[in-house]
Amino acid sequence: MELPSQNLKTPPLLTLGRFHISEDYGFLLPNPLKELPDHYRPWMEIVKELPHLIEIHQLRTQVNKHYGTRPVDLGHQSLPVLPRSLALPFVEVSRQLGLPPILVHSDLVLTNWMTRNPERTLDISNLDTIMLFPGGESLRGFILVTVLVEKVAVPGIKALAQGVNSILQRSQNSLLQALQQLRLSIQDITRTLGQMHDYVDPDIFYAVIRIFLSGWKDNPALPAGLIYEGVSGEPLKYSGGSAAQSSVLHAFDAFLGVRHSKGSAEFLHRMRDYMPPSHKAFIEEIHLAPSLRDHILASGDGQLLAAYNQCLEALAELRSYHLTVVTKYIVTAAAKAKGKRPSHLPGPPRALEGTGTGGTMVLSFLKSVRDKTLEAVLHQSD
Repeated sequence: MELPSQNLKTPPLLTLGRFHISEDYGFLLPNPLKELPDHYRPWMEIVKELPHLIEIHQLRTQVNKHYGTRPVDLGHQSLPVLPRSLALPFVEVSRQLGLPPILVHSDLVLTNWMTRNPERTLDISNLDTIMLFPGGESLRGFILVTVLVEKVAVPGIKALAQGVNSILQRSQNSLLQALQQLRLSIQDITRTLGQMHDYVDPDIFYAVIRIFLSGWKDNPALPAGLIYEGVSGEPLKYSGGSAAQSSVLHAFDAFLGVRHSKGSAEFLHRMRDYMPPSHKAFIEEIHLAPSLRDHILASGDGQLLAAYNQCLEALAELRSYHLTVVTKYIVTAAAKAKGKRPSHLPGPPRALEGTGTGGTMVLSFLKSVRDKTLEAVLHQSD
């Protein structure tokens, strides 16, 4: 006999809009601003010339010209300092956004894209970046391929919401469809990630781009951190931009119930503090939802179990492929750089060799998250 409906308390359904997630663009910000208001024109002028100013060592001169930055003397002669004229607004804007004051994934990717022709398909030939630092076309390709990865993840993100709601509503057919869509989306992510090989030069990524994503936490090249003048007299430490700051795989793991090793889990949870707060809240909402694994085991439904395992296998394949990409762009590139560095490229600090941009020992981390994904596969006897 069914209980009277008035005695049942059904949790609210999971919706993307509640977490500022777009039905069309997922975690990407739809139509990011290309220009700030005129009051910020000096900032925009510097941004537009940023790669050139860095390459000719004139960035500090231009900042001083616009902001009258005075020489810094805080008694930390050996420590790098971000001048007050940059540190104060950077920290305040970051505080308003709920993000740490450093370049993060949402800055570089989620809000740093535009279409050349809004009427055309969203492919890499129809995309451009809003801002760049040194790295040329390889940096542009790195950012835009990552934008496309976020875009093809949208059906998977929508499948998460459908899946959570299907469990709440006890709709097995809807849950099966959600799992099937999630698997397809993960496979699309893997295929899209392969475009890195077409648009990003490994030597330039290793020797140039990675330096700007390395941050100043767990970075042997900047072991003490960075002083933000006018904010703190002591150095502050923040991790650099990392794929681990994308909310996509965090959300997939939360839904599928993948549990990572202690070290990997601690790093991944720390990376959530580098996400827009609403995206972090979405991941936590999925984590708090009724367990998908428990639901599938309790249902005894072989189709659901098979579809769930196929999602895990697709996710493990994605992580294996990511491992091969990272091997090419960091490990192999590092070995090549030790042998004969291309004359037109600078050398990254030796301390960064083998380290991911977020500060992890990259191969061991990626192998661990891949292996833990496979360990989550369910068997009918579980």
